[in-house]
Amino acid sequence: MPRALLSVSDKRGIVPFAQGLVKLGWDIISTGGTAAALKAAGVPVQSVESVTRFPEMLDGRVKTLHPMVHGALLARRDNPVHLRALAEHEITPIELVAVNLYPFRATIAQPDVSFEDAIENIDIGGPSMLRSAAKNHEFVLPVVEPSDYTEVLTLLRAGEVPLEVRRAYAAKVFAHTADYDGAIAGYLTPRDEGLPARLGGSLERMASLRYGENPQQRAALYATEEPRGIRDLTQRQGKELSFNNILDLDGAMAAIAPWRNRPACAVIKHTTPCGLAVGNSALDAWHKARATDPQSAFGGVVAFNTVVDRATAEEMVELFLEVIVAPSFHDEALKVLASKKNLRVIELPVSHGEQGLDYKCVRGGFLVQDRFQFDPSEEAWRVPTVRHPTEAEWSDLRFGWAGVASVKSNAILLARKEAAIGIGAGQMSRVDASFLAVHKARQQGHDPRGSVLASDGFFPFPDGVEAAADAGITAIIQPGGSVKDDDVIAAADRLGLAMVLTGSRQFRH
Repeated sequence: MPRALLSVSDKRGIVPFAQGLVKLGWDIISTGGTAAALKAAGVPVQSVESVTRFPEMLDGRVKTLHPMVHGALLARRDNPVHLRALAEHEITPIELVAVNLYPFRATIAQPDVSFEDAIENIDIGGPSMLRSAAKNHEFVLPVVEPSDYTEVLTLLRAGEVPLEVRRAYAAKVFAHTADYDGAIAGYLTPRDEGLPARLGGSLERMASLRYGENPQQRAALYATEEPRGIRDLTQRQGKELSFNNILDLDGAMAAIAPWRNRPACAVIKHTTPCGLAVGNSALDAWHKARATDPQSAFGGVVAFNTVVDRATAEEMVELFLEVIVAPSFHDEALKVLASKKNLRVIELPVSHGEQGLDYKCVRGGFLVQDRFQFDPSEEAWRVPTVRHPTEAEWSDLRFGWAGVASVKSNAILLARKEAAIGIGAGQMSRVDASFLAVHKARQQGHDPRGSVLASDGFFPFPDGVEAAADAGITAIIQPGGSVKDDDVIAAADRLGLAMVLTGSRQFRH
């Protein structure tokens, strides 16, 4: 009888998989909890101890690390020397290994996990068996993903597992164990020593895309194991997501992340907001965000940090949109949106800046930095001008500072009543960004007089302040830190503007 060794932490599908193997005449070997689950389901199973003829020891740390297991996995069936060694030591070959590993990532994700618990959830025997089986995949089938059980049984019923399938399964094993080891290395790397000396691990392909930024470019979506990321995406309807859609989704979720307790809406074009607002409801936020630049909203990606209801959906279907993304949708809203069959409707939890690393690709490498976290604290803020902001200006300055963080640098955002009325993004000079923000406001019928201005970086010269005053802007929020700060502040005083310096920059390249 061919032998299969089953030892899994993730027990999804393992019982029907084992039952299918038994029906095909396979002998099942198993360990611990897996063996107990199989026995409870009536699957005949042999313990690993009966194969190794050696008891499990060291609180389970040693049970499969034995020549009776690894000899059975590593012996080449076409090598007479190997086969004589098996016979000499009475080792019966194992033809299939289905193993997945101790849940190390889930363990360390627990906020109160102890170092000792983390260490005990580092799997040693599991990766060793997988690697042995994958090395010898011509003769031993390594299975690491429960989603592959059905295919394996289908192939075995057909009588043969092709070499190309075996090789693909072996590749999955080495990618899986490399990713697992990378997570352990990351956990053990001291945090006070800065970024790690090496970054490892693998990325899982979630989807093959029709093309990249342009039709002549191949593309796919890969995901990490990090929480609150693209892996959590659920598509409720519509065409498949494109490469550019996904980039815009990322920009959209960043735009609404600063607001935890207020309904917020962002309209995104080419990864940067063309509309942004907070409101009393999703519908109110949508009205205000669309009003920023109704012309540019056409064909955009719309993001909410709150549930989308029927009334909001009814308003949005009047406009052509590529994607609507929110943490959730009411059933009635989904019925309304279904009238636009190509509209992509996406559920994705909002990330409010969980700690982690961000990566930007350059040719032949990656730039790595701490993930940007919007800081709502005002402890470091100061008002250096003679005039202090009014209460209404303070409200808009806070909104503007949160909003400009998601705009591509150089970035300027004009705000009134907690909504953007003009956005200048991605300009080569800050004065040009200011000019563009005022121009866009006026173009859409917004009067910039009495609005406030948020700048993601400092003003290097007084000319930006002077241009703002000429447009009727009454208050400015910016990081400060220029060698010309005194001149910039003096210009604000001369022109009667209030100015807030936050002490922190918010570039987004």
